[in-house]
Amino acid sequence: MKGVAKVTAIKIKAAALRLFAQNGYDATPLSGIANEVGIKTPSLYAHFSSKEDLFLAVFDSVIQEQLVKIRAIEQSIAEMSVHDKLHTIVQDVCRTYWLSEENVTFLKRAMLFPPTSLQEALRSRFAESEEALSVVLKNIFLKGMEEGILRQEQIEDLLASFYCLVDGAFIQQFYYNRNDFEQRMQSVWRLYWQGIITK
Repeated sequence: MKGVAKVTAIKIKAAALRLFAQNGYDATPLSGIANEVGIKTPSLYAHFSSKEDLFLAVFDSVIQEQLVKIRAIEQSIAEMSVHDKLHTIVQDVCRTYWLSEENVTFLKRAMLFPPTSLQEALRSRFAESEEALSVVLKNIFLKGMEEGILRQEQIEDLLASFYCLVDGAFIQQFYYNRNDFEQRMQSVWRLYWQGIITK
């Protein structure tokens, strides 16, 4: 029976992810999620205590996928130069934010238009996941400064500038076609790199 319940919970989360990503939190009724799974709405409560609980469970799964991707990229860039490590992270974050398209859409909606009652919980959970990337970035920045490649700056300032770069680029990719976006990113990256290296 436990196995069946687990499978049902997975199906509920998959349907919820799809509908929350498409319609947002407020426009997704539990009845719509139940219909997608093929169960009655009250049956959802055997797996999730509320709509908020289900939304947070989906959010946590998306964040967990992001953490897995961060660990993977940390290994893949281990032997690269400081420049190539940072550039690779920028490119990967801007392309997919390390998530599937559906998960990216869900995360974007959740962070830009969060349910009011969950706003603080979502920010807290996102901050925890961002810390994993921050650890990777801090190590790169410290290595760059030790090698005399990067200017001596406060780590927090370097992190803030990097996140502003990738977050802005992530949003911009929805405004422009791929070629225009890539050209913009080449210019933005060049100027960013020139701004943090030693002269």
